[in-house]
Amino acid sequence: MVAAPIVVHRPSPTGGRRVTAYGKILGLAHGDRDLVEFLRRAGLPDTETLIDDPQMVEWQGGRAHKWDAA
Repeated sequence: MVAAPIVVHRPSPTGGRRVTAYGKILGLAHGDRDLVEFLRRAGLPDTETLIDDPQMVEWQGGRAHKWDAA
């Protein structure tokens, strides 16, 4: 199995999750809106549906769409 090119990393202790795409850091997202915007700026298509595609996005260290550390 090939790793997903987009990674939403584990929640940080202060909230938010680092987002990387193809090995490049896109930013610290605090919600789905941030994530969609980072991916849009990176030039990826259909970002609102892309975030739920497990072949494209790997959510590490917690459930998808959960942004706080608690």
